[in-house]
Amino acid sequence: MEPNLFKYVWRHSRRDQVVILVIVVASLLIYLVSLELPKRIVNDAIQGGAFENSTTASFLELTLPLPDFLGGPVPLFAGFGLDNVQYLFALCFSYLFFVVLNGWMKQLVNTEKGRLGERMLRRLRFELYDRVLQFPLLHFRKVKQAEIATMIKDEVEPLGGFIGDAFITPAYLGGMAATALIFIFMQNVYMGLVTVAMLAVQLTIIPKLRVKILMLGKQRQITARQLAGRIAESVDGAVEIHAHDTSNYERADIVARLGRIFQIRFELYKRKFLVKYINNMLAQTTPFLYFMIGGYFALKGQFDVGTLLAVISAYKDLPSPIKELIDWDQQRQDVQIKYDQVIEQFSPPGMLPPDLQSVDADPTIAPAPLSVQRVAYIDESGGRVIDEVSFDLAPGEHVAIVGGNNSGKEALAALIGRLVAPSSGQVSYGGRDLMSLPEAVTGRRFAYIGDETYLLPLSLIDNLLYSLKHRPVRPPAYAHDGHALARHERYLLETRRAGNPELDIDADWLDLEGAGVTDRDALEARLGELLSLVELDDDVYQFGLRGRIDPTLAHENGHGRDLGALFLRARAAMHERLLEPGLAMLVEPFDPDRYNRNMTVAENVLFGTATKPEFAAGTLGENAYFAAILTQSGVADDLVQLGTKIAGTMVELFADLPAGHPFFEQFSFISAEDLPLYQQLVTRLQKGGSQGASPEDRKRLIALTFPYIEARHRLGLIDDAVENRLLVARRAFRDDLPKAHADAIEFYDPERYNTAASVQDNILFGRLVFGQAQSAQKVGAVLSEVIENLGLKPRVIAVGLGYNVGAAGKKLAIAQRQKVGIIRALLKRPQLVILNNTVSAFDEPSQRRLIQRVRDDLRDAAVICVTNTPALARSFDRVAVMVNGRIAEFGRPSELDRPDSRFRALGEAVS
Repeated sequence: MEPNLFKYVWRHSRRDQVVILVIVVASLLIYLVSLELPKRIVNDAIQGGAFENSTTASFLELTLPLPDFLGGPVPLFAGFGLDNVQYLFALCFSYLFFVVLNGWMKQLVNTEKGRLGERMLRRLRFELYDRVLQFPLLHFRKVKQAEIATMIKDEVEPLGGFIGDAFITPAYLGGMAATALIFIFMQNVYMGLVTVAMLAVQLTIIPKLRVKILMLGKQRQITARQLAGRIAESVDGAVEIHAHDTSNYERADIVARLGRIFQIRFELYKRKFLVKYINNMLAQTTPFLYFMIGGYFALKGQFDVGTLLAVISAYKDLPSPIKELIDWDQQRQDVQIKYDQVIEQFSPPGMLPPDLQSVDADPTIAPAPLSVQRVAYIDESGGRVIDEVSFDLAPGEHVAIVGGNNSGKEALAALIGRLVAPSSGQVSYGGRDLMSLPEAVTGRRFAYIGDETYLLPLSLIDNLLYSLKHRPVRPPAYAHDGHALARHERYLLETRRAGNPELDIDADWLDLEGAGVTDRDALEARLGELLSLVELDDDVYQFGLRGRIDPTLAHENGHGRDLGALFLRARAAMHERLLEPGLAMLVEPFDPDRYNRNMTVAENVLFGTATKPEFAAGTLGENAYFAAILTQSGVADDLVQLGTKIAGTMVELFADLPAGHPFFEQFSFISAEDLPLYQQLVTRLQKGGSQGASPEDRKRLIALTFPYIEARHRLGLIDDAVENRLLVARRAFRDDLPKAHADAIEFYDPERYNTAASVQDNILFGRLVFGQAQSAQKVGAVLSEVIENLGLKPRVIAVGLGYNVGAAGKKLAIAQRQKVGIIRALLKRPQLVILNNTVSAFDEPSQRRLIQRVRDDLRDAAVICVTNTPALARSFDRVAVMVNGRIAEFGRPSELDRPDSRFRALGEAVS
């Protein structure tokens, strides 16, 4: 990157800078006119200077100034003859016009500066991110992701503000200051000299005082960046912090860092406001000299009042540009320091050439032999991890690499996978140096899977298909929408002006050809095969049962309606099965006209799934509409009585149990922390009765009944009469629901798919009966049978593929993440695959089974498998045994399986 910020700005924005500079020059001419007019108003109009020889004065007289040898001034327009009042008003309105015009041009300049600054900031941020993608992979071990993100997001932010001011501000402010200064000299030389003298003092003292401020600003930036990195470490290491009770040590570290930042920032503030005080004092001293010197000459008759007023008016606009110029110079030095730091951080040695990541690179390469010739690798500590390793691998050949700890086998796999570059020797594919192949080839035709798989915080399907997103292959859906296309063209124009590549994230990026399929249905079928191959299909199936269907896909035309209808068919089939002897008592179905004794009181009234917080279980007690429905239906008093009994029972049963006792979680409606509050409530009720309870106590008692399930808690509190009143409340709740809350809950309907509920709940459409042995297992088995018989398992798996895996895939187990990584690699049909301890998280039988299945799928590809389990290597075509960075043995497993071989010794040591 260009090390000089000004050269960088000028190179990428000179056309815009010139346009804005032209506007600035025009605004300065207007500014000069606005300075002259107040003098004319006072001297010519108010004091009558323009009417000394005539009763009228010429307004808007235009003359072409030519020198005497060319004939002298040439009149162009004689102007309008005006009397003194008309002349005064004409000058005043002219002054107003030029003030407004000058303000508008300032606004125009500032707007264009802002647009230019944001455009350049967009360019700079993209270039920095682009360079991150070109970092050598080893460099990521030395940097913290939070620091990199902070630099791109926050530390270059001031650069964006300055870029728009880099050339415009000094030209504009300098022009304003020079215009005002020249005008003052034109009025009186002595006044001009006084102004220059005071400006010289400002321009000498202020920059020197700000040197320390710049250094403190640099320290503040570095310490803030380090703080961001340290906080990120705490987030990543949260498990270790809790496991080892080091939270207070971490707090102490943060306290020390915050203390250091406070000291730097406070010192910065002290010096900043000291400089501001000195600058303001010097700026206010100049008007004092004007009044004293100018007033003296005015009293002596050597200086007219209009001129003094014009000088003071001109100086009024002088301190601000000078101060801003000084601020601009400090900002210039500050952002240059920031820019230098950013350039330093984003220019590590060994960066990848940009051509390797070109979107236009040719991805085709025929299957060819892999050749490793005298390769050595020296790590960062200077240790020789790989030493003079050579071997060849033919297309379709499968080789296992085994060895003990520190044997170099993992480093060799990383080197072939191009994660690191060899210190000497060469790795070639089809005669071409592996390090020179573009990522369009290595990313599509090769696959590297390590012992950890990173997943994006997206859905499972997005992570699985990530390996097929190389470049746009089909235009976006809005390509046929005229208005959307026009908006997109404007977006692309701005993208080009910002120097960003025209890559449309809304386009279709899926390389179906690379996956060996022709359409999305075939891709879905291939995904199903791979899920089964790595034994992840059952996990995704469970995700699908617990998952929800997108509302836009469940009740609209096309494929979405078919999906909702199919699950409704499964619901009907499930209910038929539940009528069988032995199953009928396991589930109580949802019936709009019956109270469900296996649901809570609140669920019975809602009879639906809340989609917004106002009807969630935790906030229902504060919901005014829900409370009004209970009162209107006549069941509120019943719930107060029921709540009174529950409170008394809970207090009696749990008063003597210690906090944290498991009974609180299993049976109590009241937490251990709230128990004293309810003890006081029960005492008040015993004295005054529930009829005399305060409104707040009534609300608390009613809310206490909401989680009550008659079939589970068996307190015998809900009889048929209360059930009927609760059903009245259910119907009133649904019928009178305000339109504002219409989308806050989706009601249970036997004929409609509930998109707010899970697939499993929709098919079951009821609640398990409490007290039935193994009801969950029995019902789950029947549910699976129904889904399997209807051929809906692929549909459920498709829903499960929408499961969000969380940050870095942390919602999945390690083994599940590894399986996702394997599918991602197999999906692109690679020609060369490196498995670097990929299945180490599995037990040995699972490793054997999984490796064999992967190899069967990669029958035509070359495979290198690094494993810590020598027994796995016996099924491979050839085996390499590494010792101390060298290949000690290399051959077929049957050839190496001899008494004196290292291969056998390694297997015996592991077993």
